[in-house]
Amino acid sequence: MSDYVIEMLGIRKEFPGIVANDDITLQVKEGEIHAILGENGAGKSTLMSILFGLYHADRGVIKVRGKEVRINSPNDANDLGIGMVHQHFQLVHNYTVTENIILGREGGFVLDRKSASKKIKEVSERYQLNIDPDMVIENITVGMQQRVEILKMLYRDADILIFDEPTAVLTPQEIDELMEIMRSLAKEGKSIILITHKLAEIKAVAQRCTVIRRGKLIGVVDVASTDVSEMAAMMVGRQVSFKVDKQPAVVGKPVLEVRSLNVLNNKKVLGVKDFSLTVHSGEIVGLAGVDGNGQSELVEAITGLRPVVSGSVHLLGKDITNASIKERNESGIGHIPEDRQKRGLILSQPLYDNFVIKEFDKAPFSRYGFLDKGEIRKYSQKIVDGFDVRSGEGIDSLAGKLSGGNQQKAIIGREVTAGPELLIAVQPTRGLDVGAIEFIHKELVRHRDSGKAVLLVSFELDEIFNLSDRIAVINAGSLIDIVETSQTDEYAVGLMMAGIRKEKKDEK
Repeated sequence: MSDYVIEMLGIRKEFPGIVANDDITLQVKEGEIHAILGENGAGKSTLMSILFGLYHADRGVIKVRGKEVRINSPNDANDLGIGMVHQHFQLVHNYTVTENIILGREGGFVLDRKSASKKIKEVSERYQLNIDPDMVIENITVGMQQRVEILKMLYRDADILIFDEPTAVLTPQEIDELMEIMRSLAKEGKSIILITHKLAEIKAVAQRCTVIRRGKLIGVVDVASTDVSEMAAMMVGRQVSFKVDKQPAVVGKPVLEVRSLNVLNNKKVLGVKDFSLTVHSGEIVGLAGVDGNGQSELVEAITGLRPVVSGSVHLLGKDITNASIKERNESGIGHIPEDRQKRGLILSQPLYDNFVIKEFDKAPFSRYGFLDKGEIRKYSQKIVDGFDVRSGEGIDSLAGKLSGGNQQKAIIGREVTAGPELLIAVQPTRGLDVGAIEFIHKELVRHRDSGKAVLLVSFELDEIFNLSDRIAVINAGSLIDIVETSQTDEYAVGLMMAGIRKEKKDEK
């Protein structure tokens, strides 16, 4: 018997204009959590898509439990005990948990939902996933949806589990819960392949790590004996700084003024309550809070995606509370949205169209009512080169064909290059590798130093503290306090995020 449950030997996969996997070997042991680390577009997801039968390798051998196999489809992978949780979940939102889990594996002429639901509940309880089989997907959180994907694998008796960037859309609390689920599964004898670029998560749960860079195997390391800086250097090919280097802010005039704002959430109750905030030119204000405490409603009210109940929004002294989205864009608002696929890109259109989507009707992209394709392509190439947006067909690639991280870099490149007076950056580094994070952080600071205003919304406290000059803390839609970053710490901000207001001392 082989020492490995999975062996991918000498795998090569080409797409038009790019070699995604170039002679890569991956070997995974039984009961092991094995990480695959690589920068955005390194070929991690392609390699796992080959193992799951979504792609076919041009060259190489796959062995499962020592036996050479050919995996032509996900059904073949399922039959071999291989399951996969994709970065973007494969769930039907108006179906129940049970219906999603049995979809494609119904069997027979009569659909026995009752028996399926009973088994799902049993599996859920065994692995402490706490899933109600009768809940409709659209009514549960993103973290719970991911548990449904895990439950789907376990229901189908998978013992080799692939997690593709599983924490990209999770809150810190949900990430901790997922890590614990992974440890529990490994103790049960499951083999887990974790695709990620988050070094802290690899250190937390993985035993070994295979590092890939630009489609090539760089090496395999023992996680416990390898520090994060060494793994980061292997991943991006250079030393990476984890600390943002920036000078003190030179604060100027007010750019964004939010005054006593009240906004409804999706449940038609106030998601933002009497919220006031000013962001000046030359500063980054970080909005800290646990996900779901009104950040989305606040950002949507500022950008025009959600109506305001009362209060006002001013940009450079102009009242834009009831202005259209186009008017806000033209007034100088840039927006890196929380959901890059729903709000950031038109996935069915090429990159060059996405890069000028806000200003295609203006010079130099449009002349006398006609698009100037040459100017559009030149501008688009500048963004691709400047922000290292990788794709098989360059600016002609459809946005939906890019990896999640490269989609994010494309959006950030578009918004930053436009030079807005106010840049609203929501989870700007979600799904990015450490090298790209370092670069984006520098770009946000550069935007601040050019005299622009930045409102940063992030659930990563270290990112908030690294970048922000001031921190505004939100809880249950209300502003708890605004503090100078240099005069506070993560513990104090954490308490405020929980709704505990700082006691004001009487000044002598």
